[in-house]
Amino acid sequence: MTTSYTFRSELWLYPGEAGWHFITLPLDVADEIRETTALLRKGFGSVRVTAGVGGHEWQTSLFPDAKSGSYLLPVKKTVRTAARLSTGDKVEVRLTVEGDT
Repeated sequence: MTTSYTFRSELWLYPGEAGWHFITLPLDVADEIRETTALLRKGFGSVRVTAGVGGHEWQTSLFPDAKSGSYLLPVKKTVRTAARLSTGDKVEVRLTVEGDT
């Protein structure tokens, strides 16, 4: 069985020189992913996913965030450019957990 999630959340820029952009998962989604992926998590508690925004999909990992108690979804520049996303945009996200059976 494949587990997929759809939600809306804001695209934000991590402060600093690197310019990483993230979307923080809603807590209810993060809690469910945390519960269902205990055996799938990799180093640092990351979870492999296929993510989709604005009609564009890519494979990446979710990373646990102690500050928010959620997971962070990194959104690379090629995806932001193709989907015409900017910092502060509310984004509809679709996630599929990789390796979920």
